[in-house]
Amino acid sequence: MDREFIQALREGVDVVRMIFFVRMRDHLRERYPEKDKKFTQMLAGAILNELFGTRNPEKAFSDFADENIGLIRKELKEVPENFEDLLIPLTDALRMHFLCNHQEGLPDYSLNVLARARDYGILLEDRNAPLPKGFMELVYRVGKAYGLVREQAPAGTAH
Repeated sequence: MDREFIQALREGVDVVRMIFFVRMRDHLRERYPEKDKKFTQMLAGAILNELFGTRNPEKAFSDFADENIGLIRKELKEVPENFEDLLIPLTDALRMHFLCNHQEGLPDYSLNVLARARDYGILLEDRNAPLPKGFMELVYRVGKAYGLVREQAPAGTAH
């Protein structure tokens, strides 16, 4: 796969990540009304990072994640029941994230990410691995539904 293609797939993964972040943030605001907005945003980000095996290197964020790891894991265990409608996009995005990392020769830590997502009940194992075109079509539909992706005019036409 060429670099531009991998970048396009990563952007698709980012759309799914953004949708999950927004949904999780809103869920956490309702679930923990006594917590301030900053806390629920940081918690949503930490949950997203834990799910995708990415860690914010800034000390404030890594300290927050360490201090709240129990809550992060609790919320991840509840993703299948709280966000059942996102399990297919999350499964496909996690797998595409792995494939992109593999294509770029990045460490295979993402195998552990897939295993953890499976253990949380988020990764739908019986779902076929997405082909790039199918994944991008899914991202387009879901992204459009959330207002994150706009319909593009065919090439050569004016808006």
